[in-house]
Amino acid sequence: MEKYRIFIVEDDTIIAGEMSSYLARWGYDVACARDFKEILAEFAAFKPHLVLLDIGLPFYNGHYWCGQIRQISQVPVIFVSSASDNMNIVMAVNMGGDDFVAKPFELEVLSAKVQALLRRTYTFRNQTEVCEYKGLILDLSDASLLVNGQKLELTKNEFRILQILLENAGQPVAREAIMKRLWDNDCFVDDNTLTVNMTRLRKKMESVQAAEYIHTRKGLGYMIGEV
Repeated sequence: MEKYRIFIVEDDTIIAGEMSSYLARWGYDVACARDFKEILAEFAAFKPHLVLLDIGLPFYNGHYWCGQIRQISQVPVIFVSSASDNMNIVMAVNMGGDDFVAKPFELEVLSAKVQALLRRTYTFRNQTEVCEYKGLILDLSDASLLVNGQKLELTKNEFRILQILLENAGQPVAREAIMKRLWDNDCFVDDNTLTVNMTRLRKKMESVQAAEYIHTRKGLGYMIGEV
């Protein structure tokens, strides 16, 4: 059975370490944020089932990152903070937080809240899945793309093209393989249709300064990643 993954976003390394060690002893797969400018990218790469989020963080606070997470996922978020006045608690809830634990706290209480929230959440619904590559985040639940802080709505074909490229990030994907992914029952996609869709996708990504993600590999196809 897959372990529940917990993502800890905590600036105090001692507190983060204590939470991580304690939750790991309960059998959770735990990761702590490393780059506080890239919380969303780390979140997408780890694909956690639950987030423990402090408010006081470098660069952007926890309220901001909770809002960013909520653009791509409905995974439960527990705020863990000493900023436990009514205004901060209300804001945490309004930004999408599911619970609030005030510092200082007992690790047993935190663990109990984590267990209860995981049980309530995953008894009824599944985690929103995403594909991520260096800040490029594809939401598989609603076929949207989040890049450079902006959300793009994709057509069905644009979504399928990006999905197969992200699934094979760092490796070229043949045009034939992409066309096969685009086939939908009796809808046949030819070489020209792929070219048109790829051009539209690149223009859409160019509008948010993200055109450099997709590369053409002559004789091989297309790829996302370093050339």
